[in-house]
Amino acid sequence: MTDSTKESKTTIAPDVLVTIARLSALGVPGVSRMAQVTGGVNRLFKRGIHDGVRIETEDNVVVADLYLIFKKDVNIREVGREVQTQVARALQEMVGMEIGSIAIHVEDIDYEEEVSPA
Repeated sequence: MTDSTKESKTTIAPDVLVTIARLSALGVPGVSRMAQVTGGVNRLFKRGIHDGVRIETEDNVVVADLYLIFKKDVNIREVGREVQTQVARALQEMVGMEIGSIAIHVEDIDYEEEVSPA
């Protein structure tokens, strides 16, 4: 077999997918930060659980769950859809994987209360 007939393979670490999803989500206006993912024993076996992202892959298809904290006074539906769009686009363009689903979990809203000095 010559070099030109050998098939090459690229392997992507799951943490790379988590990083791409996290940075894409944080880049959307209205997203304040990632939330910690709560859960029982299952959280110990999921990749990216501490980054507010859970990624699963099967047969070159990505399924992502994003746990987010939004800024106050934003349209939750619009921001959620924009996060889905941006994360899907980033994953498809950067690693060429198909997107099964991207679920958005809004865990909280950041209400920054200003405390005036007494």
